[in-house]
Amino acid sequence: MILGAGLAGLAAAMRLGDHPVLLVEKEDTVGGKARSHRRAGFTFDVTGHWLAFRENTLHDLISGLLGRENLVEIERRAAVWTRGGMVPYPFQANIHGLPWLIRIRCLAGFVWARLRRRRGTPEAEGFENFVVERFGRGMATHFFIPYYTKFWGFSLDELRAEWLSGYFPMPTTAQVLGGALGFRQRRVGYNARFTYPTEGGIDTLPQAMLATCAGRDGFAVRLSTAAEEIDLTRRRIRLGGSPEWHGWRELVSTLPLPDLLDRIVGLPPHVAAARRDLRSIPLRYLNIGLRRPSPLREHWVYTPEAHIPFYRMGVYTNAVPAMAPPGCAGLWVEMADRDGPLDEAAVVKGLMEIGAIAASDDVLFVEQHDIEHAYVVFDDARQAAVDTIVSWLAAHGVHTCGRYGSWTYGSMGDAILDGFAAAARVAAS
Repeated sequence: MILGAGLAGLAAAMRLGDHPVLLVEKEDTVGGKARSHRRAGFTFDVTGHWLAFRENTLHDLISGLLGRENLVEIERRAAVWTRGGMVPYPFQANIHGLPWLIRIRCLAGFVWARLRRRRGTPEAEGFENFVVERFGRGMATHFFIPYYTKFWGFSLDELRAEWLSGYFPMPTTAQVLGGALGFRQRRVGYNARFTYPTEGGIDTLPQAMLATCAGRDGFAVRLSTAAEEIDLTRRRIRLGGSPEWHGWRELVSTLPLPDLLDRIVGLPPHVAAARRDLRSIPLRYLNIGLRRPSPLREHWVYTPEAHIPFYRMGVYTNAVPAMAPPGCAGLWVEMADRDGPLDEAAVVKGLMEIGAIAASDDVLFVEQHDIEHAYVVFDDARQAAVDTIVSWLAAHGVHTCGRYGSWTYGSMGDAILDGFAAAARVAAS
Protein backbone atom coordinates (compact mmCIF):
# COMPACT_ATOMS: atom_id res chain seq x y z
CA MET A 1 0.00 0.00 0.00
CA ILE A 2 1.27 3.48 -0.91
CA LEU A 3 -0.11 6.53 0.89
CA GLY A 4 0.05 9.69 -1.21
CA ALA A 5 0.07 9.93 -5.01
CA GLY A 6 2.59 12.73 -5.34
CA LEU A 7 5.74 12.21 -7.38
CA ALA A 8 7.39 10.01 -4.73
CA GLY A 9 4.34 7.77 -4.34
CA LEU A 10 3.86 7.47 -8.10
CA ALA A 11 7.56 6.69 -8.58
CA ALA A 12 7.34 3.91 -5.99
CA ALA A 13 4.26 2.49 -7.72
CA MET A 14 6.06 2.54 -11.09
CA ARG A 15 8.99 0.57 -9.71
CA LEU A 16 6.81 -2.00 -7.92
CA GLY A 17 5.46 -3.43 -11.14
CA ASP A 18 5.90 -7.03 -9.98
CA HIS A 19 3.95 -6.45 -6.75
CA PRO A 20 0.26 -5.88 -6.08
CA VAL A 21 -0.08 -2.20 -5.19
CA LEU A 22 -2.89 -0.07 -3.80
CA LEU A 23 -2.17 3.66 -4.23
CA VAL A 24 -4.26 5.87 -1.91
CA GLU A 25 -4.65 9.65 -2.41
CA LYS A 26 -6.83 12.02 -0.39
CA GLU A 27 -7.25 14.50 -3.27
CA ASP A 28 -9.37 13.86 -6.34
CA THR A 29 -6.32 13.77 -8.61
CA VAL A 30 -2.70 12.64 -8.43
CA GLY A 31 0.38 14.87 -8.24
CA GLY A 32 0.59 16.14 -4.67
CA LYS A 33 2.36 19.50 -4.81
CA ALA A 34 3.08 18.87 -8.51
CA ARG A 35 -0.52 19.66 -9.43
CA SER A 36 -1.99 22.33 -11.67
CA HIS A 37 -5.09 24.50 -11.25
CA ARG A 38 -7.01 25.87 -14.21
CA ARG A 39 -9.29 28.85 -14.50
CA ALA A 40 -10.65 30.74 -17.52
CA GLY A 41 -7.94 29.42 -19.84
CA PHE A 42 -5.10 30.02 -17.32
CA THR A 43 -2.95 27.20 -15.91
CA PHE A 44 -1.29 27.62 -12.50
CA ASP A 45 0.96 25.19 -10.68
CA VAL A 46 1.39 25.08 -6.91
CA THR A 47 3.90 27.97 -7.32
CA GLY A 48 6.78 27.57 -9.78
CA HIS A 49 7.48 23.91 -10.57
CA TRP A 50 10.34 24.00 -13.03
CA LEU A 51 12.21 20.77 -13.76
CA ALA A 52 15.96 21.13 -13.23
CA PHE A 53 17.83 17.88 -13.90
CA ARG A 54 21.06 17.04 -12.14
CA GLU A 55 20.98 13.39 -13.24
CA ASN A 56 20.79 12.21 -16.84
CA THR A 57 18.64 9.28 -15.72
CA LEU A 58 15.90 11.68 -14.62
CA HIS A 59 16.10 13.65 -17.86
CA ASP A 60 15.76 10.43 -19.85
CA LEU A 61 12.91 9.17 -17.65
CA ILE A 62 10.82 12.32 -17.96
CA SER A 63 11.59 12.70 -21.66
CA GLY A 64 10.38 9.13 -22.10
CA LEU A 65 7.20 9.79 -20.11
CA LEU A 66 6.24 13.06 -21.78
CA GLY A 67 8.11 12.89 -25.09
CA ARG A 68 11.03 15.16 -25.93
CA GLU A 69 8.88 17.00 -28.44
CA ASN A 70 6.52 17.98 -25.61
CA LEU A 71 9.22 19.58 -23.46
CA VAL A 72 10.89 22.97 -23.75
CA GLU A 73 14.29 23.86 -22.27
CA ILE A 74 14.59 27.37 -20.90
CA GLU A 75 17.50 29.56 -19.82
CA ARG A 76 16.73 30.93 -16.37
CA ARG A 77 15.89 34.61 -16.05
CA ALA A 78 15.63 35.42 -12.34
CA ALA A 79 16.44 38.48 -10.29
CA VAL A 80 16.43 40.10 -6.85
CA TRP A 81 14.42 43.31 -6.49
CA THR A 82 16.31 45.56 -4.07
CA ARG A 83 16.85 49.28 -3.64
CA GLY A 84 14.53 50.11 -6.48
CA GLY A 85 16.10 47.91 -9.13
CA MET A 86 16.79 44.38 -10.33
CA VAL A 87 19.98 42.52 -9.45
CA PRO A 88 20.36 39.36 -11.55
CA TYR A 89 20.09 36.08 -9.63
CA PRO A 90 22.06 34.67 -7.94
CA PHE A 91 22.71 37.82 -5.94
CA GLN A 92 26.16 36.73 -4.73
CA ALA A 93 27.44 36.41 -8.30
CA ASN A 94 25.87 39.58 -9.75
CA ILE A 95 26.37 42.46 -7.33
CA HIS A 96 27.21 44.85 -10.20
CA GLY A 97 23.56 45.92 -10.03
CA LEU A 98 24.07 47.51 -6.59
CA PRO A 99 25.15 51.09 -5.83
CA TRP A 100 28.94 51.46 -5.82
CA LEU A 101 29.37 51.89 -2.06
CA ILE A 102 27.27 48.81 -1.25
CA ARG A 103 29.03 46.86 -3.98
CA ILE A 104 32.43 47.66 -2.47
CA ARG A 105 31.25 46.66 1.02
CA CYS A 106 29.87 43.38 -0.31
CA LEU A 107 33.03 42.63 -2.26
CA ALA A 108 35.33 43.48 0.66
CA GLY A 109 33.28 41.29 2.98
CA PHE A 110 33.40 38.42 0.52
CA VAL A 111 37.20 38.65 0.12
CA TRP A 112 37.67 38.80 3.89
CA ALA A 113 35.40 35.76 4.34
CA ARG A 114 37.42 33.79 1.75
CA LEU A 115 40.68 34.69 3.52
CA ARG A 116 39.26 33.52 6.84
CA ARG A 117 38.19 30.21 5.33
CA ARG A 118 41.65 29.65 3.87
CA ARG A 119 43.02 30.05 7.39
CA GLY A 120 40.91 27.13 8.52
CA THR A 121 37.85 28.75 10.10
CA PRO A 122 35.54 25.97 11.40
CA GLU A 123 32.39 25.26 9.38
CA ALA A 124 29.38 27.23 10.62
CA GLU A 125 26.37 25.31 11.92
CA GLY A 126 23.75 28.07 11.98
CA PHE A 127 22.38 29.35 8.67
CA GLU A 128 23.10 33.03 9.37
CA ASN A 129 26.70 32.25 10.34
CA PHE A 130 26.96 30.06 7.24
CA VAL A 131 26.10 32.89 4.82
CA VAL A 132 28.32 35.37 6.68
CA GLU A 133 31.30 33.00 6.61
CA ARG A 134 30.73 32.04 2.97
CA PHE A 135 29.84 35.41 1.47
CA GLY A 136 30.76 38.07 4.01
CA ARG A 137 28.80 40.43 6.20
CA GLY A 138 27.94 42.83 3.34
CA MET A 139 26.09 40.29 1.20
CA ALA A 140 24.48 38.80 4.28
CA THR A 141 23.18 42.20 5.37
CA HIS A 142 21.95 43.34 1.96
CA PHE A 143 20.27 40.13 0.83
CA PHE A 144 20.58 36.85 2.67
CA ILE A 145 19.49 37.89 6.17
CA PRO A 146 16.52 40.11 5.17
CA TYR A 147 15.32 37.70 2.47
CA TYR A 148 15.48 34.50 4.49
CA THR A 149 14.12 36.15 7.63
CA LYS A 150 11.16 37.27 5.53
CA PHE A 151 10.90 33.79 3.99
CA TRP A 152 10.93 31.88 7.28
CA GLY A 153 9.21 34.42 9.50
CA PHE A 154 11.52 33.85 12.47
CA SER A 155 15.14 34.38 13.51
CA LEU A 156 17.74 32.63 11.38
CA ASP A 157 19.51 31.61 14.61
CA GLU A 158 17.03 28.71 14.75
CA LEU A 159 18.11 27.29 11.37
CA ARG A 160 20.96 24.93 10.64
CA ALA A 161 23.05 25.42 7.52
CA GLU A 162 22.37 22.12 5.76
CA TRP A 163 18.74 22.84 4.82
CA LEU A 164 19.78 24.16 1.38
CA SER A 165 22.63 21.72 0.81
CA GLY A 166 23.01 21.15 -2.91
CA TYR A 167 20.58 23.94 -3.84
CA PHE A 168 22.44 27.01 -2.65
CA PRO A 169 24.34 28.69 -5.52
CA MET A 170 28.04 28.67 -4.64
CA PRO A 171 29.90 30.78 -7.21
CA THR A 172 33.67 30.65 -7.50
CA THR A 173 35.80 33.62 -6.48
CA ALA A 174 36.30 34.43 -10.17
CA GLN A 175 32.53 34.45 -10.73
CA VAL A 176 31.91 36.76 -7.78
CA LEU A 177 34.63 39.16 -8.92
CA GLY A 178 33.40 39.04 -12.52
CA GLY A 179 29.85 39.70 -11.37
CA ALA A 180 31.02 42.68 -9.31
CA LEU A 181 32.73 44.14 -12.37
CA GLY A 182 29.61 43.89 -14.52
CA PHE A 183 30.03 40.53 -16.25
CA ARG A 184 26.68 38.85 -15.70
CA GLN A 185 27.02 35.32 -14.33
CA ARG A 186 24.18 33.32 -15.87
CA ARG A 187 25.24 29.71 -15.31
CA VAL A 188 25.56 29.67 -11.51
CA GLY A 189 23.26 27.34 -9.60
CA TYR A 190 21.62 23.99 -10.29
CA ASN A 191 18.60 25.52 -12.10
CA ALA A 192 20.40 27.77 -14.60
CA ARG A 193 18.51 25.78 -17.23
CA PHE A 194 15.16 24.17 -16.59
CA THR A 195 12.62 22.11 -18.48
CA TYR A 196 8.84 22.32 -18.61
CA PRO A 197 5.99 20.78 -20.63
CA THR A 198 5.12 22.87 -23.68
CA GLU A 199 1.44 22.63 -22.78
CA GLY A 200 -0.73 21.48 -19.93
CA GLY A 201 1.06 22.43 -16.71
CA ILE A 202 3.33 20.39 -14.46
CA ASP A 203 0.56 17.91 -13.67
CA THR A 204 1.13 16.31 -17.08
CA LEU A 205 4.11 14.59 -15.40
CA PRO A 206 2.23 12.82 -12.56
CA GLN A 207 -0.59 11.97 -14.99
CA ALA A 208 1.96 10.30 -17.28
CA MET A 209 3.44 8.43 -14.32
CA LEU A 210 -0.01 7.17 -13.34
CA ALA A 211 -0.67 6.06 -16.93
CA THR A 212 2.36 3.72 -16.79
CA CYS A 213 0.77 1.96 -13.80
CA ALA A 214 -2.91 1.98 -14.83
CA GLY A 215 -4.14 -1.28 -16.29
CA ARG A 216 -1.23 -3.23 -14.83
CA ASP A 217 -2.22 -6.46 -13.11
CA GLY A 218 -2.35 -5.97 -9.36
CA PHE A 219 -2.39 -2.15 -9.47
CA ALA A 220 -5.28 -0.10 -8.08
CA VAL A 221 -5.67 3.57 -7.17
CA ARG A 222 -8.21 5.13 -4.82
CA LEU A 223 -8.61 8.90 -5.11
CA SER A 224 -10.52 11.17 -2.70
CA THR A 225 -9.60 8.69 0.02
CA ALA A 226 -7.75 9.67 3.18
CA ALA A 227 -5.87 7.42 5.57
CA GLU A 228 -7.90 7.63 8.79
CA GLU A 229 -6.21 5.25 11.23
CA ILE A 230 -3.18 2.96 11.09
CA ASP A 231 -2.56 -0.08 13.30
CA LEU A 232 1.09 -1.05 12.92
CA THR A 233 0.89 -4.05 15.23
CA ARG A 234 -1.66 -5.77 12.99
CA ARG A 235 -0.45 -4.13 9.79
CA ARG A 236 -3.84 -2.76 8.86
CA ILE A 237 -5.31 0.60 7.92
CA ARG A 238 -8.75 2.22 7.91
CA LEU A 239 -9.49 4.41 4.89
CA GLY A 240 -11.90 7.21 4.08
CA GLY A 241 -14.12 7.15 7.14
CA SER A 242 -15.09 3.50 6.56
CA PRO A 243 -15.18 1.11 9.53
CA GLU A 244 -13.49 -1.52 7.35
CA TRP A 245 -9.81 -2.29 7.91
CA HIS A 246 -7.42 -3.17 5.07
CA GLY A 247 -4.34 -5.30 5.62
CA TRP A 248 -0.96 -4.59 4.08
CA ARG A 249 2.36 -6.41 3.84
CA GLU A 250 4.54 -3.33 3.34
CA LEU A 251 3.46 0.29 3.65
CA VAL A 252 5.06 3.19 1.71
CA SER A 253 4.11 6.60 3.08
CA THR A 254 4.72 9.95 1.43
CA LEU A 255 2.42 11.74 3.90
CA PRO A 256 3.98 14.57 5.90
CA LEU A 257 5.69 12.77 8.78
CA PRO A 258 3.63 14.47 11.55
CA ASP A 259 0.38 13.65 9.71
CA LEU A 260 1.39 10.00 9.37
CA LEU A 261 2.22 9.71 13.08
CA ASP A 262 -1.05 11.36 14.05
CA ARG A 263 -2.89 8.48 12.34
CA ILE A 264 -0.98 5.70 14.07
CA VAL A 265 -2.60 4.02 17.05
CA GLY A 266 -0.49 3.86 20.22
CA LEU A 267 2.72 5.79 19.56
CA PRO A 268 5.41 4.89 22.10
CA PRO A 269 6.52 7.83 24.30
CA HIS A 270 9.92 8.31 22.61
CA VAL A 271 8.30 8.50 19.16
CA ALA A 272 5.59 10.86 20.40
CA ALA A 273 8.30 13.09 21.85
CA ALA A 274 10.20 13.05 18.53
CA ARG A 275 6.98 13.93 16.69
CA ARG A 276 6.70 17.11 18.78
CA ASP A 277 10.13 18.17 17.51
CA LEU A 278 9.02 18.22 13.86
CA ARG A 279 8.43 21.79 12.67
CA SER A 280 7.34 23.29 9.38
CA ILE A 281 6.04 26.59 8.07
CA PRO A 282 2.88 27.06 5.97
CA LEU A 283 2.62 28.96 2.71
CA ARG A 284 -0.02 31.34 1.42
CA TYR A 285 0.29 31.93 -2.29
CA LEU A 286 -1.77 33.71 -4.93
CA ASN A 287 -2.59 32.87 -8.53
CA ILE A 288 -3.13 36.05 -10.53
CA GLY A 289 -4.48 36.36 -14.05
CA LEU A 290 -3.63 39.47 -16.10
CA ARG A 291 -5.54 40.70 -19.13
CA ARG A 292 -2.27 41.67 -20.87
CA PRO A 293 1.39 40.53 -20.77
CA SER A 294 3.49 41.35 -17.71
CA PRO A 295 6.11 44.08 -18.27
CA LEU A 296 8.52 41.88 -16.29
CA ARG A 297 10.89 39.75 -18.37
CA GLU A 298 12.08 37.51 -15.51
CA HIS A 299 10.68 34.06 -14.79
CA TRP A 300 10.77 34.76 -11.05
CA VAL A 301 11.92 37.51 -8.67
CA TYR A 302 13.05 37.53 -5.00
CA THR A 303 11.92 40.52 -2.94
CA PRO A 304 13.84 40.99 0.35
CA GLU A 305 12.52 44.55 0.88
CA ALA A 306 10.41 44.60 4.07
CA HIS A 307 7.64 46.82 2.65
CA ILE A 308 6.86 44.39 -0.20
CA PRO A 309 4.22 41.96 1.17
CA PHE A 310 5.57 38.92 -0.70
CA TYR A 311 9.03 37.35 -0.67
CA ARG A 312 8.95 35.81 -4.15
CA MET A 313 6.82 35.94 -7.27
CA GLY A 314 6.97 34.62 -10.79
CA VAL A 315 5.45 34.87 -14.24
CA TYR A 316 4.50 31.49 -15.70
CA THR A 317 3.88 32.90 -19.16
CA ASN A 318 7.40 34.33 -19.44
CA ALA A 319 8.54 30.70 -19.62
CA VAL A 320 5.55 29.02 -21.28
CA PRO A 321 3.07 31.37 -23.02
CA ALA A 322 0.52 28.54 -23.35
CA MET A 323 -0.19 28.80 -19.61
CA ALA A 324 -2.54 31.73 -20.29
CA PRO A 325 -4.93 32.80 -23.06
CA PRO A 326 -3.29 34.72 -25.94
CA GLY A 327 -2.22 38.21 -24.89
CA CYS A 328 -2.63 37.46 -21.16
CA ALA A 329 -0.22 36.58 -18.35
CA GLY A 330 -0.30 34.26 -15.35
CA LEU A 331 1.55 35.08 -12.11
CA TRP A 332 2.13 33.38 -8.79
CA VAL A 333 2.95 35.30 -5.60
CA GLU A 334 4.33 33.79 -2.37
CA MET A 335 3.21 35.81 0.62
CA ALA A 336 5.34 36.74 3.64
CA ASP A 337 2.20 37.00 5.80
CA ARG A 338 0.79 33.50 6.31
CA ASP A 339 -2.44 34.28 8.18
CA GLY A 340 -4.95 37.05 8.71
CA PRO A 341 -6.91 38.88 6.02
CA LEU A 342 -5.29 39.26 2.61
CA ASP A 343 -4.45 42.85 1.64
CA GLU A 344 -4.96 42.45 -2.09
CA ALA A 345 -4.40 46.15 -2.78
CA ALA A 346 -0.97 46.00 -1.10
CA VAL A 347 -0.04 42.97 -3.21
CA VAL A 348 -1.03 44.73 -6.43
CA LYS A 349 0.86 47.85 -5.34
CA GLY A 350 3.96 45.74 -4.67
CA LEU A 351 3.69 44.04 -8.04
CA MET A 352 3.42 47.41 -9.74
CA GLU A 353 6.46 48.68 -7.82
CA ILE A 354 8.69 45.85 -9.03
CA GLY A 355 7.35 46.18 -12.58
CA ALA A 356 5.32 42.94 -12.75
CA ILE A 357 2.05 44.77 -13.43
CA ALA A 358 1.63 47.97 -15.43
CA ALA A 359 -1.71 49.04 -13.93
CA SER A 360 -4.09 47.72 -11.32
CA ASP A 361 -6.91 47.27 -13.82
CA ASP A 362 -4.75 44.71 -15.66
CA VAL A 363 -5.71 42.22 -12.92
CA LEU A 364 -8.50 39.87 -13.99
CA PHE A 365 -8.60 37.83 -10.78
CA VAL A 366 -6.64 36.95 -7.64
CA GLU A 367 -7.01 33.46 -6.22
CA GLN A 368 -5.62 32.48 -2.80
CA HIS A 369 -4.28 29.03 -1.86
CA ASP A 370 -2.76 27.71 1.36
CA ILE A 371 -0.32 24.89 2.08
CA GLU A 372 -0.08 23.57 5.63
CA HIS A 373 3.38 21.98 5.41
CA ALA A 374 5.33 24.01 2.86
CA TYR A 375 8.90 24.01 4.20
CA VAL A 376 10.46 21.78 6.82
CA VAL A 377 12.30 23.69 9.54
CA PHE A 378 15.89 22.46 9.82
CA ASP A 379 16.51 23.25 13.48
CA ASP A 380 18.79 21.50 15.97
CA ALA A 381 16.13 18.94 16.92
CA ARG A 382 15.08 17.88 13.42
CA GLN A 383 17.67 15.26 12.47
CA ALA A 384 17.53 13.31 15.74
CA ALA A 385 13.73 13.34 15.64
CA VAL A 386 13.60 12.11 12.04
CA ASP A 387 16.14 9.34 12.75
CA THR A 388 14.12 8.14 15.75
CA ILE A 389 10.82 8.14 13.86
CA VAL A 390 12.04 6.63 10.59
CA SER A 391 13.90 3.77 12.29
CA TRP A 392 10.84 2.95 14.43
CA LEU A 393 8.56 2.99 11.38
CA ALA A 394 10.95 0.82 9.36
CA ALA A 395 10.91 -1.79 12.12
CA HIS A 396 7.13 -2.03 11.55
CA GLY A 397 7.32 -2.35 7.76
CA VAL A 398 6.69 1.33 6.99
CA HIS A 399 8.92 2.97 4.36
CA THR A 400 8.79 6.78 4.29
CA CYS A 401 9.87 8.75 1.23
CA GLY A 402 9.44 12.06 -0.56
CA ARG A 403 10.04 15.59 0.60
CA TYR A 404 7.48 15.48 3.40
CA GLY A 405 7.56 11.76 4.09
CA SER A 406 11.30 12.04 4.74
CA TRP A 407 10.80 15.47 6.35
CA THR A 408 13.47 17.19 4.31
CA TYR A 409 14.02 19.69 1.48
CA GLY A 410 14.25 18.55 -2.11
CA SER A 411 13.31 18.99 -5.75
CA MET A 412 10.80 17.11 -7.88
CA GLY A 413 13.66 14.97 -9.16
CA ASP A 414 14.68 14.13 -5.59
CA ALA A 415 11.10 13.04 -4.83
CA ILE A 416 11.10 10.66 -7.80
CA LEU A 417 14.45 9.16 -6.86
CA ASP A 418 13.32 8.80 -3.24
CA GLY A 419 10.23 6.93 -4.41
CA PHE A 420 12.42 4.58 -6.45
CA ALA A 421 14.61 3.97 -3.38
CA ALA A 422 11.54 3.16 -1.24
CA ALA A 423 10.36 0.68 -3.87
CA ALA A 424 13.78 -0.99 -3.77
CA ARG A 425 13.53 -1.37 0.00
CA VAL A 426 10.07 -2.92 -0.35
CA ALA A 427 11.25 -5.32 -3.04
CA ALA A 428 14.17 -6.39 -0.85
CA SER A 429 12.06 -6.96 2.26
